[in-house]
Amino acid sequence: MGGVEMSEWKKVKLGEICTIKTGKLDSNAAVENGIYPFFTCDPKTLAINTWAYDTEAILLAGNNASGNYTAKYYCGKFNAYQRTYIIESLDENVANVRYLTYAMNQQLQLLKIMSSGSTTKFITMKMLSPLVIPLPPLATQHRIATILSRYDSLIENYQKQIKLLEEAAQRLYKEWFIDLHFPGHEKSNIIDGVPEGWEKKKIGDVCQTVGGGTPSTKVAEYYDNGNIKWVTPTDITRSNCLCLFDTDKRITEEGLAHSSAKMLPSETILMTSRASVGYFGIYDCEVCTNQGFISCIPNEKSYQMYLLYNLMNRVEEIRQKAGGSTYLEISKSVFRNFDVVLPSSVILEAFQEQTHKMLDSMRLLAKQLRLLTEARDRLLPKLMSGEIEV
Repeated sequence: MGGVEMSEWKKVKLGEICTIKTGKLDSNAAVENGIYPFFTCDPKTLAINTWAYDTEAILLAGNNASGNYTAKYYCGKFNAYQRTYIIESLDENVANVRYLTYAMNQQLQLLKIMSSGSTTKFITMKMLSPLVIPLPPLATQHRIATILSRYDSLIENYQKQIKLLEEAAQRLYKEWFIDLHFPGHEKSNIIDGVPEGWEKKKIGDVCQTVGGGTPSTKVAEYYDNGNIKWVTPTDITRSNCLCLFDTDKRITEEGLAHSSAKMLPSETILMTSRASVGYFGIYDCEVCTNQGFISCIPNEKSYQMYLLYNLMNRVEEIRQKAGGSTYLEISKSVFRNFDVVLPSSVILEAFQEQTHKMLDSMRLLAKQLRLLTEARDRLLPKLMSGEIEV
């Protein structure tokens, strides 16, 4: 490996080269637009206004419903949830933190297998401390980290571009439909707070609302070699983009036929309606969902983007209407009865055209992002095993 023999690589236990501790805060300590990163078990990094740590570390999610953990690198001031592990190098001349972050990501599947718990999977300190990590000479660690960091920089750039497009669409919605500065507003009469020609309707009047279902997990034929994309809330909540492409699980035609899941046309608005209520996603192909969704199929194509952003701006209202003792859930009957103001067809069509172009750009960026991520993930094990010289 660039003059370094594999015999110079070591296998060490994580606890021998790192300190491992956890954060102190509850996950609900997060705030909107906080100053510092707040690392929880959410795949997305949240924010907070207070910091407790100022260091270079790996932030490892310590629990997850399905065992899909995340390991993130950060250097600077941050705070952490009480089930998030903060892993620091004992000696930077022995173990580089950036390199260790990639080494930890290589071990996430093993941690998923090892983790305990029925409803929620947990990583324990007893699992982490003896975890075996490949440790090449320091110069090789730096080269590996540099190669993979270049991929991460490109990935981060695409993520920022997607976020900017999403924010632009949100701003346009606010400008037109909250501030009422839509095209031609100067000549529009406002009657009872609503521009003339706009109508007050119910959600059930402007779209079909479709539930989902789960084929029996006891019947292997419903899942084995399935080619139907079957969406679960995790597919939505772990994504950093509205535009989605794949699903963690797939079902067969037989599984679809023996469940209440229904095929949905491409670009259906998918809204999570159970437990994690009020998360949204759109696929560019036909999919079906489990019962944790209310999927909205607009009656008119021009309603699509307006309805999407209308709902995204009403998440707190949607959650307040959700009930349930074990977990929150909003029913289709309650949701269908929500009021919605429907703008004139001219305004709807103009908003649809502008924001759908943004959606198309997001989708293109998201596809490039996925290709980059897949390339990095294929490269990672080859670098960690010494298969590729650096």
